[in-house]
Formats: sequence, structure tokens, C-alpha cells
Amino acid sequence: MADSARNALPLPDYDHLPIGGLESRIRSLSAGEVEELLAYERAHADRATATGLLKARLEQLDAGAEPTSGDPGALRPEQGAGRAGSPVSPATSPQPSSPPPHGTPDQRGKPKGDRT
Repeated sequence: MADSARNALPLPDYDHLPIGGLESRIRSLSAGEVEELLAYERAHADRATATGLLKARLEQLDAGAEPTSGDPGALRPEQGAGRAGSPVSPATSPQPSSPPPHGTPDQRGKPKGDRT
């Protein structure tokens, strides 16, 4: 499929959607739309987890389940994975220490800069 066909998928951001958000996002799709995503998945990444979810949802729809609104708060690529950056700061850093000298493990070593 070309880029225009990818954008025509029932979930335009499907290629970037994390597996964790896929299950709730496909609840709103009809059986035909789920089949379209399943065919796309098989032709491209063919991820076992994604195809399993799509097949399971298709079976639910075939058994009489109705599309629902899905979970609008499901993980979406535009939401990001949460906080960015390092959680390390001077407030969370440990006090500097040196390993104890050999032979006396119960005595703390002194940093080299403090030795006289």
C-alpha cells in the first residue's frame, strides 16, 4: 500500500500505535474495518500480538458483538510515553563515597581529595 492507502486505514495512526492501545482503539471499528487492518498488518509488519488482537476482535464481532466507542484515553503516539528526560537530579543522587580500604570492610574509605 502506498502512503495514501496507509492514511485511508480505519486508524490513520495505526503504524505508530503501540500494541497496548490497539485493543481499546479497535473496539469502535466494524468487522470490515478490522479485516482491513488485519490484511494491512499481515502484508506489512505481521506482528503476532497485533494479528492475534485483530483476529480476536473479528471473532467477537462475528459472534454478535457491536462496535463501541472504544477508549479515547488509550495510548496514542501523539500523547507520548509520559515524562521525558532523566529522573536523576541532585536531590535524588546519593552522597559520594569511596569503597572501603582493603582489609577493613567496616571502615568507610575517605575520598582521595580529603586525604592529607
